Amino acid sequence: MKETDYFRNKVLVKRPYLKRDWIQNVLSNPEYTERESNGRIRHWGFVEELGKYLRVVVLDDGEKINEI
Repeated sequence: MKETDYFRNKVLVKRPYLKRDWIQNVLSNPEYTERESNGRIRHWGFVEELGKYLRVVVLDDGEKINEI
């Protein structure tokens, strides 16, 4: 799983409860996917442990995680 510096240093610091397994599962099996006008791709998937949907945003390369 590739990550941007922003994701590692900002997103994960603000949300330490996030598990990489959840993120990987959303990327592997998204329930919904949408491309933004800037090329980034949003993936949504339901995480039972959270009881809600998790949105994972990857850069336009389709691989590098940028936001949650």
